[in-house]
Amino acid sequence: MAMLQFGVTPEIVSFDDCTSRQRCREERSSSNTVSQLSGLLDDRPPTLFIRAMFKPANAVQVRVSIDEIQPDVWRRLVLPVHWNLEHLHLGIQAAFNWWNYHLYEFRIGGLRYGEVEVLTEDATDDDPRVFDQREVRLLDFEQGAVFRYHYDFGDGWRHTVAVEEFLTLAATPKHGSCVGGERARPPEDVGGVSGYERFLEIVADRKDPEYAETIRWCGGYFDSEWFDLSMVDKDVRNALRSNVKRRLYQPKPKPVPKK
Repeated sequence: MAMLQFGVTPEIVSFDDCTSRQRCREERSSSNTVSQLSGLLDDRPPTLFIRAMFKPANAVQVRVSIDEIQPDVWRRLVLPVHWNLEHLHLGIQAAFNWWNYHLYEFRIGGLRYGEVEVLTEDATDDDPRVFDQREVRLLDFEQGAVFRYHYDFGDGWRHTVAVEEFLTLAATPKHGSCVGGERARPPEDVGGVSGYERFLEIVADRKDPEYAETIRWCGGYFDSEWFDLSMVDKDVRNALRSNVKRRLYQPKPKPVPKK
């Protein structure tokens, strides 16, 4: 964990429009103030005084990807820095359109974070302690930090979360947004990575004896390359809504009108 990140905006500071050591020297005789300034400049290598204006970051850009799947399935999100890990969980669920009905946890620096009561309900003395996810905010991380998000302990979907950049936006964001991504996430309850690999084999082969049942199970259509930025961004913007509904199936492509 680390302290709050800041964005730095350089500001050029000049005195009486004196922006170079040479000009200050030329005007040394005309002003005692400028003369004193020139003396200071003689001892400093820069030709300008730079003053850093520190403004607190109000957003953070993170990249979330699903482990062990190739090509990579990922989303890039811009989120408010005051969000805690519970909010991040909801943002990730929205970004991948996971249905949010399985257990989950974060693994950060060897520690577990999540819903304490839920994750410790059947825990043994040998299980690691679970810390409250609401006690950790995104602004607590350093730029470049990487940690894990696990969803559905049965299928075992592991995600890598990378803190890419802290941002100072003109207006503090009130919700998250998705600014990039690629490919569809695997269907819920498909059976983990190995189950997803078998699923892709089946839906790609109409002659497979399991094709009809499998394609019906996934809603009649599935494209592993599908990604709609505007749709996913809308999902992420609504991530914290209590009545939000998830799509049960991947949207089917609209038929191309005949010419």
